[in-house]
Amino acid sequence: MARTRLARAALATAVLSVPVAGLMALPAGTASAAAQTASPTSGTSREVAVWRASALTFNQQAAAYVKRLEGIPYRYGGTTTVGFDCSGMTQYVYRHFRKSIARTADAQFRQFKRISHASARPGDLVFFHDSSNPGSYVYHVGVYEGGNNMVDSPHTGSRVGFRSFSWAGSTVTFGTISH
Repeated sequence: MARTRLARAALATAVLSVPVAGLMALPAGTASAAAQTASPTSGTSREVAVWRASALTFNQQAAAYVKRLEGIPYRYGGTTTVGFDCSGMTQYVYRHFRKSIARTADAQFRQFKRISHASARPGDLVFFHDSSNPGSYVYHVGVYEGGNNMVDSPHTGSRVGFRSFSWAGSTVTFGTISH
């Protein structure tokens, strides 16, 4: 609990003390009107307004948050930071952002809207089927990170980590609840 408060305080301090250019690059026209009309002497107000105007989407937040879990050991049936199985990790990440999803990989697949790889966004889920039939049983799930990469918790003896899923070929599908 104290760590969380300290981390939030540190983040708030960093956001308020980093120049806007160092905070993130924004395409022209994305800053809010309030940020654009802020007084040149109120740099902190301008930085906060620009930061709020460029708030991350759910998918971006989920994709970034899951990376913070890297290194946590695999634990069969695990749903906490003591240890995760694959679907326990995805459920934990989504629950962090108040999104309630099913507990098992197959149930998560059935709950999510199926999308193409081209339509998948970081933060969506990658589902692994036991055959190339996209309706077949799903035995594994990870959080999509873009390209052919994901973060997952694969098996006993491993840890949550960033990995390629290209080895799975046509047995992979993608799902979303956000778009």
